[in-house]
Amino acid sequence: MELILWRHAEAESPHIGRRDEERQLTPQGQRDAHGMADWLRRHLPGDIRLLASPALRTRQTLSALALPFEQHADFGLDTTAARFLAATGWPDGEGSVLVAGHQPTLGRVAALALTGQEQSWSVKKGSVWWLSLRDREEPGHVLLRAVMTPQLLAKE
Repeated sequence: MELILWRHAEAESPHIGRRDEERQLTPQGQRDAHGMADWLRRHLPGDIRLLASPALRTRQTLSALALPFEQHADFGLDTTAARFLAATGWPDGEGSVLVAGHQPTLGRVAALALTGQEQSWSVKKGSVWWLSLRDREEPGHVLLRAVMTPQLLAKE
């Protein structure tokens, strides 16, 4: 199984009277999301399942791929790392899953998947962390295939 974690790109600051879930991407966030989407399209497997938090900024980030996706509360602002991973099918699922989500959950999910312990790791805005479960090499062996940030893409 492959699990790709994509933190939403830069979003507006919180506004009084607006729910956090309604925050939109900034113009820079839109550019970063489209740049990362271009990189992802060149590397994603054909059988990918795309999932997003219900928050507007994650849906806007994932929309840059121009592919159908599902939104689900298990990837929302108040989820846990364990609930998030269970909703993806990790580690027993088949195929590849890409989820657009939030910090601090994505950092905790990455730590839990890679080390077996939930820790507070930082995932930068707009970044992708790509993990693969490689049972053929060693049962439960998780490989960190790639970490890509908008800043690294700008250097290409």
